[in-house]
Order: sequence, then structure tokens, then C-alpha cells
Amino acid sequence: MSAKKATVGDVKDLSLAAEGRLRIEWASREMPVLRLIQERFARQKPLAGARISACLHITTETANLAATLKAGGAELALCASNPLSTQDDVAAAMLADGIPMFAIKGEDSQTYYKHIAGALAHQPHITLDDGADLVTTLHQDKKELAGSVIGGMEETTTGVIRLRSMAQGKKLKYPVIAVNDAETKHFFDNRYGTGQSTVDGITRATNILWAGKNVVVCGYGWCGRGIALRARGMGAQVIVTEVNPIRAIEAVMDGYRVMPMLKASRIGDVFVTITGGLNTIDRAHLQVMKDGAILANSGHFNVEINIPALKELSRKTRTMRSSVEEFTLKDGRRLFLLADGRLINLAAAEGHPASVMDMSFANQALCAEYMFNLKKAWAPGVYPVPRVIDQEVGRLKLQSMGIRIDKLSREQRQYLNSWEMGT
Repeated sequence: MSAKKATVGDVKDLSLAAEGRLRIEWASREMPVLRLIQERFARQKPLAGARISACLHITTETANLAATLKAGGAELALCASNPLSTQDDVAAAMLADGIPMFAIKGEDSQTYYKHIAGALAHQPHITLDDGADLVTTLHQDKKELAGSVIGGMEETTTGVIRLRSMAQGKKLKYPVIAVNDAETKHFFDNRYGTGQSTVDGITRATNILWAGKNVVVCGYGWCGRGIALRARGMGAQVIVTEVNPIRAIEAVMDGYRVMPMLKASRIGDVFVTITGGLNTIDRAHLQVMKDGAILANSGHFNVEINIPALKELSRKTRTMRSSVEEFTLKDGRRLFLLADGRLINLAAAEGHPASVMDMSFANQALCAEYMFNLKKAWAPGVYPVPRVIDQEVGRLKLQSMGIRIDKLSREQRQYLNSWEMGT
């Protein structure tokens, strides 16, 4: 793949910009909360003078977040947070409209990290990350920049896990807000967004009929809950595997079969990993899967399926269709790996619907404003989204939907805040 160089940035082809602008505009129709924030930002300029480097999935929804931050006065530079998630027309549109952009769909690992370095050359005050590759690269290879960073935001579960590990080891040099953990993010984006987009990605890649399939969902966090819900809605028989006993009980009470991975491996037709961990599907599982089993991952990194073991067990491979690779094992069984084990909802589809990303990116925008305008610097660490921001995003979403809710009366508030009143 040849890339067309721009003055500031690296995208596949700038001639795709017009197509990208149309798709960005289409997504904006489904992002009313972000639009309301953008209108206020355009008036107040709360991010004037802020340099923001963002490592996110380069999609139509991200473009609308970028437009909001830019309206607030921020200077931006963006790169992709996954080699297969970039929408090249969107990257072209953003670069053509003056936002430094470093992203090409299908880029190799060397180019991927070169692009992260390009975004960090912006010398950010604020970082936006999805998976923590930007933050870890800054701490490992660009340590001189850490002192100028006020703070950052992290979008996804995997990134929050990595950042908490850094913080526990006293390696994190500035505060980061875990946007992923906001109620208006993980209750909706992780559950409804990942659920729908994962099923969409697998369907686009394979065109399978879900009804009647044994679908194994590996991990029952909020993303796993969403995938299980949507697969069942399509008529699948859903099996859940877990290592957390509380989540396993919840899956049972939600009506799913729960069993060890090795047992599920013998009966599953479609496997979806969503744990954020390593080798969720391992060699022992691959060795007992039935002929024709489909393997997909919806976690951030392509380490949840043991791909090296799959290659070692195979005698030949071939590409069956876009995003589908057939592995013929030495005993003749065929296993089908989707999208090289990368997150299927973005590698084979378009990611989450814009309406659910509306709340996630509203949190990003408001947290960027909050962090940049802190009166007193926070110590390095991982922090929750301020409750007032989470509530404001929910309020704006209801407002955009034309839905009104009740408010507590003074008496009710007093009752809830007291201990003297009983039965």
C-alpha cells in the first residue's frame, strides 16, 4: 500500500477527503450531545492555547470529537490507536481540513509507532488515548515531554488496566481520567455499542446465519454482556466463559450457559473474545475445536487468541474472503480467524454507532476542558470522571431525545442526606 504524504501528516490518499466529509456529516446527525458542547465551545473557547495529541480509532465519530475540541480553541494532532481501524477517507478529510493526521488502514507496526511519534511531536498539554499506546510510548521513548503534560483521558478498558498498572508501579508521570469508567460510557458504549458492532463486524466478514449457532462469549464484562445480548437476539445459543465468579453468576442468572473454556471449545461454532487478557483462546482450546469454528476478537489488542499457536498447529492457510483467513490444521480440521484477531467491530465494520459514541466523546470533550482548566494540578494517577460531568452528559442526552425526568424535592433531598429519620 502506498501512502500519499501531506505537508503535516501521513494518510493514504488526500483525494478521499470529499467522501470522508460526507460521512463525517452523516455521523454528526446522530451526535446531538457533542453538537451542543461544540456550540458552547465555539462561543467560550475553553481550550484556547491547549495542545492535544490523540491516539484514537480514526472514524467519523472521532472526527466529530476533533471538530468539537478544535471549536473550543485546541490545537490537535491525531494518530490511529489500531492498525486496522482507520477509515482512510475520514483521515484524509481531517488532514485536508487542517488537523495533523497520522493514520493509514493496514499500516505495519513500524509505521504505527512512527505515527504515534508524529502525534507526540505536537508536544501536548493533554493526551487522549484508546488503549494507552500513546501514553506508554511517551513514557518510554519521549520522556522529555512528560513534564509539559497537564493530564490525559483514556477511552477503553484495556488502556485503563495498563494505566493503573503504571500508576501502581509509580511509573505514570501525570494524571489521567478513566473515561471508560464513566456510567455514560461503559453502560452504553461498552454494552450496546460493542454488542451491536461486534455482531455487525462478524456478519459482514462471514455472512453467517446467527440463529441456531453456539456462540461462545469469552468474558462477561460490560462488552461481553452486550455481545451476548445481541447474539441471543439473533437467535444464537449463547455460552459464556469467565474467570470472575461474580460475573459468572450474573451470566447464569441472565439465562446463559456458563462453563469452562475447554468444554465450550468442543461445542462452539463462533467464538468471541472480549476479556482484555492474554491467550483467552489458547493452544489446548484450538486442539479440540470442531471443524469450521469461527474465531473473532473484540478486545483492543490481538493477543486474546493465541495466533502463534494456531499457526504452529496448521499445515496451510488461505484467505477465503476479506477479513477471513482459513487455517487447515494438521489433522484436517479448519478454523477461521477473522481480521487477524484484531478488534472485529472496527476491522471488518465501522465500529460503534454514532449515537452511542456521542456520550463517550462528550465525556472526552468535557474532561479535556476540565483537565485543562484545573485550578490545582492533580498528582499522577488514574482518576474517575467527575460525577458532575457524567451527570451532565446524561442530562444533555435526555434533552436531545426530548425526554424529561423528575427532580428530587427539597424534602426528599433532606431525607436522603439524613440519618435521624427512620420508620
